[in-house]
Amino acid sequence: MTPIIDEPDIMGEIAACNVTNDVFAMNVPEISGMLVFLAVQTSTPDEISEGILKGIKNFMENKINSQVVGGHTIYSEWPLIGGEASGFVQKDKIIPKSGVKKGDKLILTKPIGIQGVMAAYRVLKNVPEMLNEYSITELKASIRLAIKIMTTPNQNVVKTIHSYEDFSFIHAMSDVTGFGLAGHTQEMLQNSPFSAVIERVPNIKLAKELSEDLGYAFDNCQCHETAGGMIMSVYPSMIEDFSNALASNGVSNWIVGTIEKTGPGLVKVSENVEYIEVTKI
Repeated sequence: MTPIIDEPDIMGEIAACNVTNDVFAMNVPEISGMLVFLAVQTSTPDEISEGILKGIKNFMENKINSQVVGGHTIYSEWPLIGGEASGFVQKDKIIPKSGVKKGDKLILTKPIGIQGVMAAYRVLKNVPEMLNEYSITELKASIRLAIKIMTTPNQNVVKTIHSYEDFSFIHAMSDVTGFGLAGHTQEMLQNSPFSAVIERVPNIKLAKELSEDLGYAFDNCQCHETAGGMIMSVYPSMIEDFSNALASNGVSNWIVGTIEKTGPGLVKVSENVEYIEVTKI
């Protein structure tokens, strides 16, 4: 990924969270290690590169009890931060990305709206007059929340799942990143005759307005996310129990939609969709 924030240590944490969430999305509870990839310009100050690596190390060691095991650094015109993470889980405990069933409820563990809010982060630094109609206090609070979302691992979601002796009630699971909520929900519908309707959209406060004003997609839940939450397709009779279990483990969550059969692979946002402004997780 390319940098979206100026503070190198925070950018390192975001990158590590984004990488490891891909592994957590397969229901792997522990990350055995991360190989870091870092591309910097020849003119990049050492403290920037070191800060990024410190952020990655801090995330791995202090947030998910893992480690950096190696990596590779190159020179490039474009700064790039990422890597590869791995973990171990019994094959029969993997939760696939697809496999939804009719009537399933969709549960999401982080609000959306990263793209619009982080665009505001850049605008505030460069042309703040573009955001004069907004409260600076509220903008900064939303930016802080966006950063918290991007640096909070999805590990506790997986640990909650593994607290059940039988978690076959979770039929499909994905993390929400570059394709947005609608795109990753559509991935879950692959190879099925089913569709999904989004009925509730938890979003970072001001994200909807900022996305509209700054030219980013939002209304169809197509806004790109970074290190977003988990989206899971859950048997309806278990949705309340599972939602409560997540909350008891410190995982915010919202029941956002339903799997139905109106057209294969179709993801639509309900005409009566409920937008929920979120100010903390």
